Order: sequence, then C-alpha cells, then structure tokens
Amino acid sequence: MRHKINGYKLNRTSSHRSAMLANMAVALLLNEQIKTTLPKAKALRPYVERLVTKARNVSLSTRRHIMSRIRNEAATVKLLQVLGPRYLTRPGGFTQIIKAGFRYGDMASVAYIQFVDRDIKEKGCYTQRQVVQATNE
Repeated sequence: MRHKINGYKLNRTSSHRSAMLANMAVALLLNEQIKTTLPKAKALRPYVERLVTKARNVSLSTRRHIMSRIRNEAATVKLLQVLGPRYLTRPGGFTQIIKAGFRYGDMASVAYIQFVDRDIKEKGCYTQRQVVQATNE
C-alpha cells in the first residue's frame, strides 16, 4: 500500500535527489526561469513554493532554514530581499510550469519552470561561475 507517500523519486537516491533539487532551486531563484524535464519541474515546484512562502517572513531562523535547504548565500539573499517582498500579498502559486515539447535525443518531455510575474531581465543573468566570483570578491 502506498498510503501517504508523495513526491517524485526521479530514479535517484534520496541524497542525490535532495542535492539535485537544491541545485535546481538555486538556478531557479537566481535566473527566475529554467528549462528542465517535466517530472523534475513537477518535483521542484513544491520545493520552491515552500521556500518562497517561508521567505515572506524575514527573520534569522528563516534565513538559517533556507540556507540549510539550498546552501547558497546569493540565492538566499535574493529570496529574502527580492522574491519574499514581491510575493507578500500573493496567497500561493508562485511558480508556473510551461510545457515545451520533447527533447531531441531521448524524447523526454521538456518544460520551463518560472516565477509568476518574474523579472524578464534576470533570465540567464547568473551562472554558477558568476556567483562564485561574486562571493569570492
């Protein structure tokens, strides 16, 4: 029986899955739109929605909780200072998934996951190399 079992396994171990979701969440928070497979986007959506809901109430415990989940200072700062206040009055549904057809190599269904009312200029602005350079300076 599968009672009260939810979430996507994505054919990965739990540690790999949690690391992948954290990395994808950082990419989504920094760029506000990413392209991935449909099952990964569906798994990422509740993960990010909980983080944004938590970020609407700014406190030290909130900052520590978010840092324990995504382990990235730049994404945490953006979440607490930009995205939290942006969605303060919105009751939920901060992200949307847009299907984008199938990938050429393996015919996997591809989708864009993005924030509702996102900043268009943020798309593709941050890469991992730029984030590392900004934190080292």
